Amino acid sequence: MVLTTIPAVIAGALIALLLTHATLNLQSYMGMIMSTGVSVANAILIVTNAEKLRIEYRDARKAAVVSAGVRLRPILMTSLAMIAGMIPMASGLGEAGDQTAPLGRAVIGGLIASTLAALLILPQVYALMQRKEGYQSPSLMPDNTNA
Repeated sequence: MVLTTIPAVIAGALIALLLTHATLNLQSYMGMIMSTGVSVANAILIVTNAEKLRIEYRDARKAAVVSAGVRLRPILMTSLAMIAGMIPMASGLGEAGDQTAPLGRAVIGGLIASTLAALLILPQVYALMQRKEGYQSPSLMPDNTNA
């Protein structure tokens, strides 16, 4: 489920590179990898929280929607901070700016698309895949720790 955000990273980065007339090169690939890391971390936040809520609510769809809402602010803060940090690099100004600009542009495009995918598509995929699962906790720790 977490990997459903990766196609959004690739598509967003490619669209950003296409719109800015930047090329695919080592720098842009590194930008895609950086965006993938942030995207997967955001998806893990949503899925982990949704799994706890699914057991509590006994409804995968409600758990996915509530989880995306609860994690909205941390995900937006992480993504927007990284996008803001990449704007100077993406502008291509300064010494060797043309060489490093594709990295910043790929990160910005990948993060915009993956943030939307994590908040809109991932909860739907989670609800679809977990709707028939049981409600027992997957923890290996016994409930009674006093014995």
